Amino acid sequence: MTIKVLLVEDSKISLVILRRIINEFPQLKVVGEASNGLEALALIPQVKPDVICTDLHMPQMDGLELTTEVMRHNPIPILVLSVSVQQEDTHHIFDVLEAGAVDICPKPLAGLTTENQEFKRELVNKISVISGVRVFKRKRRYSLQHQAVNLNNLTTAPTKSYPKPKIITIGTSTGGPPALQEIFSQLPANFSVPILCVQHICKGFLQGLIDWLAPTCKLPIKIAESGNKPQPGIIYFPPEQRQLKLDKQGNFVCSDTVPLDGHCPSATVTFESVAKVYGKKTTAILLTGMGRDGAKGMLTVTQAGGLTIAQDEATSIIFGMPKEAIELGGAREVLPLNAIAPMLLELLQKQSILQ
Repeated sequence: MTIKVLLVEDSKISLVILRRIINEFPQLKVVGEASNGLEALALIPQVKPDVICTDLHMPQMDGLELTTEVMRHNPIPILVLSVSVQQEDTHHIFDVLEAGAVDICPKPLAGLTTENQEFKRELVNKISVISGVRVFKRKRRYSLQHQAVNLNNLTTAPTKSYPKPKIITIGTSTGGPPALQEIFSQLPANFSVPILCVQHICKGFLQGLIDWLAPTCKLPIKIAESGNKPQPGIIYFPPEQRQLKLDKQGNFVCSDTVPLDGHCPSATVTFESVAKVYGKKTTAILLTGMGRDGAKGMLTVTQAGGLTIAQDEATSIIFGMPKEAIELGGAREVLPLNAIAPMLLELLQKQSILQ
């Protein structure tokens, strides 16, 4: 089955190069080209694309406005292609993801060429993956004022008896930023345990992600530093292209060791390391994402007696990572995205006999 691609790009040279790259692959076909979002909206009913690849900055209607309109009226998987993701306005990229774009693919800083094999592989792989993604009409912006949950007002308890966690770990990939935003926006300022978060993300994006998450999150968000101990009420990300572990004393170890299953950082590496230190007091969460990273790590946490939560299929952009954990037997709970933060808060306020 051929995947039909609509290109939206204001540079004529870039359009030519992208068309040549995509049409090299028999499973892909460029069915339309537009120089801005307005032209793209007019083309969509004619060419009926499976995937839209759009630049971020364009005249008349940019990539954010285009994504907003597509997701409001005729949801189609969108891949954002822009050199801007490697510059100072990465915040705008995460706005596009929040609006409903599925993924991002940075253009090479040196410029597009048909000889750049690494870019070709990444582009074609991302188009192929997101072509099968179900996208939905979108979506409110998150409001910190309305989303935060008061820990003292909770009256319900989890349906099963789990240990009260001392640390929470999260792994996610494609679709992760908006999912993290939903969870973090519900956590109150008195959240009492540290959170370690592994997000697969292109080099140069991490600080932009943190800056984008911060306005809707009452908790401070930091990049972990080797030798420091995770502190309650702080969200930590590993440094870019570093594995995040804990040593026997519970201090961070941020290393540039080889990727696990192609990932550095890897959710499995972090989950397994934390489970060795915290055992049954570990809670591990696996959110939307492509591939199987985190599944083995979730199983390790489960075997240590900790709570493991997989995001359900209905609310996942890509169900790959949670599905792998579920099939491996590593997920003790499978929850929709909006139920994950409330369960964490219930666990932290309860008086468990397992503490």
